[in-house]
Amino acid sequence: MTTTLRALGLALLTALPLIAAAPARANMPAPTTMPVADGIHALTVAPEARAGYERAKFKHWIDADKDGCNTRAEVLIEEAVTAPSVGPGCKITGGAWRSYYDDTTVTAASGLDIDHMVPLAEAWDSGASDWTPARREAYANDLTSPRSLVAVTAKSNRSKSDQDPAEWMPPAADAQCHYLSDWVSTKLRWRLAADPTELAALEQDAADCDDTRVTYDPAP
Repeated sequence: MTTTLRALGLALLTALPLIAAAPARANMPAPTTMPVADGIHALTVAPEARAGYERAKFKHWIDADKDGCNTRAEVLIEEAVTAPSVGPGCKITGGAWRSYYDDTTVTAASGLDIDHMVPLAEAWDSGASDWTPARREAYANDLTSPRSLVAVTAKSNRSKSDQDPAEWMPPAADAQCHYLSDWVSTKLRWRLAADPTELAALEQDAADCDDTRVTYDPAP
């Protein structure tokens, strides 16, 4: 099940030294980890270009492993803090989730959106306009990295819309360093650029995030 891959990604984030040293995984490259400030400086800086963007150019939500649950459902199942029931047709009932953007507990899956950490329009502006349709589909359904997609309240997701950190940050104060890490990790993973205004905002916000790390695997 795709959730297994997503769980592996979470394990990599929390058990990096152990995995990197394990002989059985000698052929598996370790994720790249660095202070968030170094991650920001590793970003390519380039102007954005929105011309030609259409949301439909990023096909989602798909059922990549054909287990009956699409990408949205896979994220909901994996990120639940109280496991929901999964019925026929991958119908999700019960469960509970913590929306870290606004520090809110949600007890109905219908109250959640699955946010692309770097919004599809922002990805397009930052380099995805040059990708193949298959790569854009992979980006829009990226279950391998636990940072790419996140279940959050519909209210917070729609407040964010397609804005970058120069324009929007999570309202929960304790979420901001976490968010910066996720944003920069996702951009590095997919080799997406940052525009100068975005970069300046990232650098300013990261000043209070000395203990925050960026961890990512390059996307296939």
